[in-house]
Amino acid sequence: MTIRKPNLSRLRSSGVALALGLMVTSSAVIAALDKEAEKSFEPVSPTIDQARANILISRQLQFTHFREQRIDSELSERVFDAYLDQLDGQRMYFLQGDIERFSPWRTKLDAALKTGQLDPAFQIYNLFQKRVIERLDYALELVTDGVDEFEFDSEDRLKLDRAEEPWAQDKEALDAIWRRRIKNAILAQRINGKDDEEIVTSLTRRYESQRTRAMQARSEDAFQSYMNAFAGLWDPHTSYFSPRTSENFNINMSLSLEGIGAVLQSDNEYTKVVRMVPGGPASKQGQLKPGDRIVGVAQGKDEDFTNVIGWRLDEVVDLIRGPRESVVRLEVIPASASDETVTRGIAITRDEVKLEEQSAQSDLIELERNGQPYKVGVIDIPTFYADFQAMQAGDPNYKSTTRDVRKLISDLKTKGMEGLVIDLRNNGGGALQEASDLVGLFIDEGPTVQIRNADNDVSVLTDEDPSVAYSGPLVVLVNRMSASASEIFAGAIQDYGRGLVVGSQTFGKGTVQAVRPLNHGQLKITQSKFYRVSGGSTQHKGVIPDITIPTRINKDEIGEDALEGALPWDQIEAVPHARYFDFSGVIEELRRRHEDRFSKSPEFQLLEDEIQLLNSQRDREWVSLNYSERETYQDQLESRQLKIANARRQLQGKEPFEDWTALENHQEAEAADPDGDDQLDFIVREGGHIMADMLELDSRMASMIHPERITAQARNTTEKF
Repeated sequence: MTIRKPNLSRLRSSGVALALGLMVTSSAVIAALDKEAEKSFEPVSPTIDQARANILISRQLQFTHFREQRIDSELSERVFDAYLDQLDGQRMYFLQGDIERFSPWRTKLDAALKTGQLDPAFQIYNLFQKRVIERLDYALELVTDGVDEFEFDSEDRLKLDRAEEPWAQDKEALDAIWRRRIKNAILAQRINGKDDEEIVTSLTRRYESQRTRAMQARSEDAFQSYMNAFAGLWDPHTSYFSPRTSENFNINMSLSLEGIGAVLQSDNEYTKVVRMVPGGPASKQGQLKPGDRIVGVAQGKDEDFTNVIGWRLDEVVDLIRGPRESVVRLEVIPASASDETVTRGIAITRDEVKLEEQSAQSDLIELERNGQPYKVGVIDIPTFYADFQAMQAGDPNYKSTTRDVRKLISDLKTKGMEGLVIDLRNNGGGALQEASDLVGLFIDEGPTVQIRNADNDVSVLTDEDPSVAYSGPLVVLVNRMSASASEIFAGAIQDYGRGLVVGSQTFGKGTVQAVRPLNHGQLKITQSKFYRVSGGSTQHKGVIPDITIPTRINKDEIGEDALEGALPWDQIEAVPHARYFDFSGVIEELRRRHEDRFSKSPEFQLLEDEIQLLNSQRDREWVSLNYSERETYQDQLESRQLKIANARRQLQGKEPFEDWTALENHQEAEAADPDGDDQLDFIVREGGHIMADMLELDSRMASMIHPERITAQARNTTEKF
């Protein structure tokens, strides 16, 4: 192994004011690498291009990011901690002694970052890779010695989340942690019915795959990890794209990618699902969920899974990507799994995400209340889209959210629609102009959203078209996955008093990013922030519904306020806007009716049961390594899930599942061939009931369905929200 020494002459010539003691410690860390590691791992070194890119990134972050922040010794400490967290967030590789060796760098990385001196980061990365290989060698040794060496009748247990645990003091302490991890993996597979030979084969393949990846570490891996730890201190949406990652990003933005239609990110050793692309194969298949972690990928229906734990994100993407109409199978740890050894297989047929499959769709709900029939329109908007290519080509029939919704409203009116529900659940955003234009379908004229840049300049998007497509009562459904453009629309409807927002607190992404080229890769940087017309930001807080409906999504893990370093909520001055209706006189009655209805709803009771079950799993800090205790827990968990599934089957008039195996088989069959059940879910139906309440409760609301009233109300109202 060639040990790369610090280039002191380059440091002096570039004017880096680093203490000599720092560089002596750097050499000491490298010299401390064990002799056996020299035979198996070749350390990586920074390149001149990376050093130049580092300098450019530092300048852009310091002078053009929305958040004003200096690169100083205080930030150096945060970069140091963020980098260690990115490499070893679960504290399973580094030793306390390693951290102490690195500590002289803690307050000195600021000067290095400004001048492209990457040696400290690369030396930390090289030692990390060495520690990874050591751990995997130990894991393979334990597995090949035989799983029958493990006993499962003690009171031993495993800590599920080690992020806040202290670093292991020595190799023996780390061995004990890893022994429990491997014991847990063996136990989980035994309970799931695998024999010892299968377990040895499975775990050997897993750890050998991870070891091979660690041995193939590249200079670009170290640089990207370090730059993302650095950039992420400005906000979680600011990140560095290596040349390879930039290529993948550009392909994804063009929507020409033939794959599964899922947005992925690295999460320690795992590849984590962030969200599904509306209309994409994963979204239509329905089993892959935000928060799921991908641990294996297989091609076709019969190929064995390739373990991808520890793989680079771009390599996982390459495996998942493939020809249209081919099948890719994913092995995932569900977001709701009791521990990381619980996995499930999901088969998805690859396809190209088509604009028409993201289009808005409509339905009509017919309800009866005290003998009075009501017709409520429902428009589902999965994303805010626009065919910019067709628009620029002058195609008069180009597709866009606003144009499609206008047509759907017209069609629903001909069917006698008395109230409208807009469903924005799971809508992650899209074209900003479309969100603004969509607001314009429901108001005569006025501002729709404010945008403030890093220089505190504020621009306002405005609807200047006095025509109104629909002036009647309106309900907007949202959930935790409603983000960005969805929040702009929902917030504007709420600010104008134009309708009620129903559901759960939205995601809270109220920032705008730009991708800027570097000499080496690209920088995605946050440059501005969205604000509602009432002055409050959609950032961090999102939109708070007028009527709340619980959600299965864990808001502690999904959402802007769950992201480390997210920009805070704030507010600016409101802009003048109309107020079409004041719901304060009736909102409590609407909530009371909704809660009374839900308290008697079997669907809602099942939702509550599911949320309680998920929370009980999320709240677990430890898992038992005692076979009897673990088997009992697994049986109880499966029994509760089966009970909920059968209760839902009963509501649908279907035969219950005989046992857990029957439920699993049904889920697999449903994934391969979705039954296309077009029943409206009960949340949409509840939106219809809230609309019926609005129509029934007060004649003032009913009067809103007359188009001529909307302009008069707007003129006569000066109230600001």
